[in-house]
Formats: sequence, C-alpha cells, structure tokens
Amino acid sequence: MNPADILNRDFYLQPVQTVARQLLGQRLVRCLNGERIAGIICETEAYDGKQDQACHAHSGLTERNRIMYTEGGHAYVYFTYGMHWMLNCVCGSQGYPAAVLIRAILPTENIPFIQRQRVDIPQQHWCDGPAKLTKAFNIDGKLNGTDLCQAESSLTIEKGIDLPDHQVQSSARIGIAYAGEPWVSKPWRFFVSESAIRICLGI
Repeated sequence: MNPADILNRDFYLQPVQTVARQLLGQRLVRCLNGERIAGIICETEAYDGKQDQACHAHSGLTERNRIMYTEGGHAYVYFTYGMHWMLNCVCGSQGYPAAVLIRAILPTENIPFIQRQRVDIPQQHWCDGPAKLTKAFNIDGKLNGTDLCQAESSLTIEKGIDLPDHQVQSSARIGIAYAGEPWVSKPWRFFVSESAIRICLGI
C-alpha cells in the first residue's frame, strides 16, 4: 500500500454531502491477516448533524454515536437490527456529528476472500447493500473508531477513479420515513452504476 494513495484528513473535513459524492469511485481497503481486500465505492448516504432527524446524533451524544463527534476521517461502525454491522465515515470538524454511510461497493481485489464470506450468494449481490459489504469485508465493531487516514490501519480508503457528474445520480435516502420532512426528501443518497465503474476500470 502506498500511503500517498490514502485519502487524507482534509478530504473528510469537507461538508458531509460533498464527501458522500466524492467517495463514489474511491477504493475501500480492508487489510486482514496479511490479506488485502478492496472494492470501489458505488453508493453512499450523507447524515448531517443533530438537526438531521435521520442522523444518529439527532438526540445528542450517546455512547453509541460518540465516534461521530470526533474529527473527520474515522470509521463509525454500528450494529443494527440485532444482526448487521454498518460502516460509516465520520466527516467534518471535531464536535460536529456527521457521517457518510457506505451503502454498496464493487469488489475488485481478493475476490476469493469475498466469495468465502458470501457463500451461496450470487456475485452481483455480494456487496450491494450496507450490511452485505460489511459481511464481505469482515467489518465489525472492532473497527469502530479506526483512523481511515493512517497507512497502518486495517481499514482505509484510497484514491480510486474519477467519475464525471453525468454518471452520478442522487435520491432521497433509504429507510428513513421516521425522520419526517424535510429530511425524508433530502437528496443525500449518491450512487453510480456498476457498469459505469467497470467501464472506467476497463474490466
């Protein structure tokens, strides 16, 4: 791994919506027992502070969301529905709780490892959801708080491919009807088709 390829702290200190858009096309990297597993991010959602009724911080600081209040560039990994881990990237300055949920990736490195984690699952569905990608990459609560900007971390995000705006789509976030308006309709989900990424990668 070349440390120069890892997204630096300044990247995550941008507004969370900007980070959510710019994470598309970047490479999520998991290092585990000497193995490198990686894939290109193709779907994200932004969650923006206490005022955002869909954000975990809307009720204030708790033990669960404490990592969201740290400086941008850390992993916020939480457990939900009693069965799933979710991976988020903390954004913004320390004390302001914002994060980007990584919703889907296209696996590109160490496919055999991912296949072992997703036995009997069709390849196109290995990582096309936030709980699916954490299973595929063996991401759980032990990685909560990981510094994504450090080369020695077991979870980082590297520079990937540039995606032109015409390939990127946005929509309302998924599964947040409880938040009410205007939060339900905020176009803070960003995504790009796997076919567009494959074309950019030449695969």
